[in-house]
Amino acid sequence: MRGAGFLGAWRPIACLAGLFLLAACGLTIDADQARVCRSTLPALNPGATVTVQRIEDGPAARSITILYSAQYPDRPPLDRYAICTFAAEGLALDKAELTGLATEEGPVSGASLYILKHYYLNTPEGVAADPGSPPHAAVVELPSVLAYWLQQILVSLPRTAIYALLSVAFALVFGLSGRVNLAFGELAAIGSAATVTGVAIVLASGLNSPLLGIAAGLLGAVFAGAMHSAIGGSFTISRIRTGSSQPSLIATVGLSLALMEYLRLVQSPVTIWLPPIWSDAWPLARSADFLVSLTPVSLITAGTGLTAALGLLWLMRATRFGRAWRAAADDAGAAALMGVNGPRLLTQTLALAGGMAGLSGMLIVLQYGGLGFAGGFQYGLKALIGAVIGGIGSIPGALLGGFVIGLYETAWSAYLPIEGRDIALYAALVVFLIFRPGGLLGYQETTPRPV
Repeated sequence: MRGAGFLGAWRPIACLAGLFLLAACGLTIDADQARVCRSTLPALNPGATVTVQRIEDGPAARSITILYSAQYPDRPPLDRYAICTFAAEGLALDKAELTGLATEEGPVSGASLYILKHYYLNTPEGVAADPGSPPHAAVVELPSVLAYWLQQILVSLPRTAIYALLSVAFALVFGLSGRVNLAFGELAAIGSAATVTGVAIVLASGLNSPLLGIAAGLLGAVFAGAMHSAIGGSFTISRIRTGSSQPSLIATVGLSLALMEYLRLVQSPVTIWLPPIWSDAWPLARSADFLVSLTPVSLITAGTGLTAALGLLWLMRATRFGRAWRAAADDAGAAALMGVNGPRLLTQTLALAGGMAGLSGMLIVLQYGGLGFAGGFQYGLKALIGAVIGGIGSIPGALLGGFVIGLYETAWSAYLPIEGRDIALYAALVVFLIFRPGGLLGYQETTPRPV
């Protein structure tokens, strides 16, 4: 039985590793480099209609080759190619810096390349001249309404993963202690800062592999989130033993502000952004000229969140820690009589919840590039709303609530004025607290649990 449990614990880890390997395989063409190289083609063929046929690795390091056709008026189309060489690759900040350009007629001179870069590629006209990716014929044709809805669902996947992990962090602590830790948004920001630090360490070692950088950032984010949560929670939750939860709630507000200022001093007010990776769109379906697509990084972000959620559900159901947590959450006194160490269990729960928050911060960096020192507040507030709507004492309910919040934000932004999105979300929270205070999967009492 112990061996079976060990194998079960490794299943989520293996799934997560498979997602990263999937992204690493077959994605050797960087989307930013491909865009820059494509944008040079109209300048090389003035007056022609350019159609990109294929993009592949170049003959030298840090280079790509674009095979394309140039259609001039009253002439047959010409099959041509361009080879672009760049300053770096992977996670390096200057990976999209064009350092060389060659065609079937030979290399472009240094002076011509300088003029092309500074007076064409760096202008709005140069960006708008990108002829686009190679045509995608083998996609499913869908009705326009269905294609638009499918695209919105795909866009919402990373956001739902981020909110779900943050919401379940609230549920873990509240379900065990009856306390709300309002610092989880800042713990996500700490996870984001740790991710950037991990990537910076990999780059400083002379490596620029996105896979290694994100793996280092993942480890750093989970460790930093767990450590800060366990230490901060010991002062704001564990050591405040009053009957009322209000002193602990106020203490977590102080912890949130302290972590925000701590991040401002450590990483400075300037947000550090990572270059986009794995951002080339995969076409899935189309409706006339509207193409439904999904980027590999969105798939990885959503898959990582799903893997972490499934791993957490397995942990709470099939391990000694999960049984102890459920017993203490149901009746702390009876659990203590049966040998459950309450203070140690609370510390472990705080660390686990902080690890989930740190992982959500890592996903924010992976998907959006960075998060400022004060950017975690909004994430934490909306994740708390998701935990309440799903059922703040229920781990599956919190995951469901985070999914609902992410899907709601995407749907509102697609059809309604974005200025009223947050107001409607807070109004929905009021409605839930009035008519279903226990949430979708939480407690069914007519009054909410004390917060």
